[in-house]
Amino acid sequence: MLSPQKEYSLELGSEKLIIKVGAIAPQANASVICQIGDTVVLGNCTVSAKARTGVDFLPLQVVYQEKFYAGGKIAGSRFRKREGRPGDDYVLLARVIDRGLRPMIDKNIRKDIQVFCTVLSYDFEHEHDIVSGNAANLAVAISDCPADGPLGMVRVGLIGGELVLNPSREARLKCDLDMFVTASLDRVVMIEAGANQVPEAEVLKAIQFGKKWAQKIAKFFADIQKEIGKPKFVVDPAFAHDEAYQYLKAWALSDITKAIKTHMAKNVRRGIFNKLMEESVEKLKEKFPTPKDFTEEQLEEFQKLHNYGPVFIDKIVKNEMRRLVLEEGTRMSGRKVDQIRSLSAMIDILPNRVHGSALFERGETQGLTTVTLGGPGDKQIVEGMEPEHELRFMHHYNFPPFSVGETSNRLFVGNREIGHGNLAQRGLEPVLPPLESYPYTIRVVTEILSSNGSSSMAATCGCTLALMAAGVPITTPVSAIALGLISDEEKGKYIILTDLQDEEDFGGDMDFKVCGTAKGVTAIQMDIKIKGLPDSVFEEALTRAAVGRGEVLKVMLAAIKEPRKEMSPYAPRIETIQINPEDIRLVIGKGGEMIQKITKELGVEIDIEDSGLVFVTSVNGEAMEKAKVWIKSIVEKPEVGKVYKGKVVRIIDGTGAIMEFLPGKDAMIHISELAWGRTEKVEDVLKMGQEVEAKCIEYDAVEGKTRMSLKQMTTPPEGWVAPPPRPSFGGRPGGGGFGGPRRGPPRR
Repeated sequence: MLSPQKEYSLELGSEKLIIKVGAIAPQANASVICQIGDTVVLGNCTVSAKARTGVDFLPLQVVYQEKFYAGGKIAGSRFRKREGRPGDDYVLLARVIDRGLRPMIDKNIRKDIQVFCTVLSYDFEHEHDIVSGNAANLAVAISDCPADGPLGMVRVGLIGGELVLNPSREARLKCDLDMFVTASLDRVVMIEAGANQVPEAEVLKAIQFGKKWAQKIAKFFADIQKEIGKPKFVVDPAFAHDEAYQYLKAWALSDITKAIKTHMAKNVRRGIFNKLMEESVEKLKEKFPTPKDFTEEQLEEFQKLHNYGPVFIDKIVKNEMRRLVLEEGTRMSGRKVDQIRSLSAMIDILPNRVHGSALFERGETQGLTTVTLGGPGDKQIVEGMEPEHELRFMHHYNFPPFSVGETSNRLFVGNREIGHGNLAQRGLEPVLPPLESYPYTIRVVTEILSSNGSSSMAATCGCTLALMAAGVPITTPVSAIALGLISDEEKGKYIILTDLQDEEDFGGDMDFKVCGTAKGVTAIQMDIKIKGLPDSVFEEALTRAAVGRGEVLKVMLAAIKEPRKEMSPYAPRIETIQINPEDIRLVIGKGGEMIQKITKELGVEIDIEDSGLVFVTSVNGEAMEKAKVWIKSIVEKPEVGKVYKGKVVRIIDGTGAIMEFLPGKDAMIHISELAWGRTEKVEDVLKMGQEVEAKCIEYDAVEGKTRMSLKQMTTPPEGWVAPPPRPSFGGRPGGGGFGGPRRGPPRR
């Protein structure tokens, strides 16, 4: 029997947000059914009973589950119908939800926290991502997991200059800005956006618009939490020993300060810090030796203290980095707060068998980007709960362990790589040439060869360079930069850092990534470690990002000013042919026989759209021309009076011959059309396989039948008289044959 259920609702613009709690999934710490329209999502929050040993981070995992049945589909291959690993889109949505929740949850929790978002129903109008985000936020709020908040999440669209709350799937196709905003009762916590070169002022308006509506949801959730929320469990505070911390600080601070201020390689600086961490254990053993007559409890306590030496050193490094920024305006390697690291941009790093390549460097961060061009048939088909769609532009980002001087068994793409790759992809999409004028499929890959912060922004810059080097006619170049934040909440002071690097990322409060052109923003991703940002941060951050992008763009344009006019000789060429949609079947042929014959013989790729637009892709110009001629001849309509060259493919005794005059098209040459004089046998004039020229004398478009003539290629001889009609199969002219009219009385 179902447990009692409580239901709540909130008017959200023109829609209603419905919340149901209590009946579903009762063994999770908290479960929520969230619904808008007919889109329904189950959100759960579950916390493990015991802390995981050996963990020094918050073990939070957000899982976004796509269910084919939610969209009324049986998807998958013929051999597998079960949902598999989440697609990239759902990994990205899980990351969006995670980035809102993570800064709000107590950092000292070492119990595993799993938040599940399961899409149960999708109406293809009300987007499941917003429903899922709010289901997750409320589930955490009413669970016993210690977290500040609650949070509300909305989507903001900019359509025709107007801001729209939670635009439908169809409306989003018209959006110049598509932005997620997550906010607590007083501050914005998370932003994720894609934009069509939208000015910074418009982006700020969208953030404020989203904040207003997200806070309305957060207030609604706060009331629900107050009514039914569980008491939060007590979290053990982090281990602290002020005397030991101060002792290590006095010992190591001068070396740490010097390492931060001095311009040096990341691995050298990290080597100094690592050495201090290793030595800190012995220093603490000297300062706080284990008593000679120790109890088992004392031994455990002192071992814990000694082992915390590296943790204390790490804390000293972060605190000193923050102090130098806030008090002296000095940061890593002695840079000023608005100073960008040294920049370098190069193209054609690889031979032109790679269709386009570029190397972009910012400080010690180095990304190698390549472009591969393909035909329309190389598009990626994405299938799932939502309508099937195709990707014609893909950016894949790889982050091997050697890029940070490490070894690892993590050799395949993880969620971070998917997220970073998509951010650059989203930043470049608004400047791609339209499909109608540039039908290529474009795959861009960035290999991060060395990393010291902002690698996703380096990937974005590398993409622009490589695309222009490959001759892809992007409308304008895109540059990108990441900004950080160091803040002191007690003093109400904060400083924004341009071009984030190593410790400023790990020990700072914000990673604010912005991609854009000279005209405006194309993508934003904000990741913070504090519980929200004051509104003033966004205006300054966007302004500083615009200035930083401009500096980066100058270096990029020095490497290549505009897209090349010519592509690599090894890149495929695509040409289009428009045919009548009714003739598509002729090009394909029975069972695909004709199209397979063309592609196999000529080594080309052929893609046909329902509109009759045919794309021929080939790296061989001669093969391309032959394929075009072949296709045009297939769909060509016979023209009466025109002479065609073909081959005899069949001889019908006493009747005539069949001639293939165009690929896949036959015509009849009647025996009476072989010569001006009488022809007794077809073989007297034509042989099987013989190549011959004949004139088209009749074409029936309805029946699709064509008649050819050899004799009408010449003028009749002088004094020529038409012979009498040939006898029919019955021996009498016009009668007695199969299907011919009979004369005389009926047979008895």
